[in-house]
Amino acid sequence: MHDIEPYFQWIDAYVAAEDERSPLYGRQYDEFYFTNAIYNYYIHPQWDGFGSSTLYLKILYVDYDLHYAIIEFIGEWNDCIYGDIMTLRREITDLLQEEGINQFILISENVLNYHADEDNSYYEEWYDEVSDQGGWIAIVNPLEHALEEMNKFNLGHYVHLLTGAEWRGRKPRALYKWVDHQISSLKLLRVG
Repeated sequence: MHDIEPYFQWIDAYVAAEDERSPLYGRQYDEFYFTNAIYNYYIHPQWDGFGSSTLYLKILYVDYDLHYAIIEFIGEWNDCIYGDIMTLRREITDLLQEEGINQFILISENVLNYHADEDNSYYEEWYDEVSDQGGWIAIVNPLEHALEEMNKFNLGHYVHLLTGAEWRGRKPRALYKWVDHQISSLKLLRVG
């Protein structure tokens, strides 16, 4: 796991540690010392901790004009035991929402497991807040077994679960447009 780096191709366009409006502003990174771990496995030092013991993230891109953020995750998303959604909300997304972000793209290709909680109130609250502002939440490219768990616990009522995004090597806005198009198409299907 220590070889899996956050996506770095957009670093010329955005660095959360250098963005004064980011919850991660001022973070320092060491390329040589691996201190963060998921269970007994060290992870690359570029991943950011946010209070979860099994899930780490990287804010890859934020566009304050179009009101969206792209966040990549690694580890185990565990709402059941650790309340990761609550921690994510309070430490990251609530702060981004205060800065006008109402569209969230959560890349979960490196989320190895998802453990749901029976209580989806944090997702429901988040959904209500961003929907009232014309926004949305999308979990992009979850692994198949994680997607099954998300569907089993009706996470799709609050977030858009999207697969098939070929986003690496493209610009952030291309991913944003793809996600927005997928969500618009889903809304048309529900209406029709």
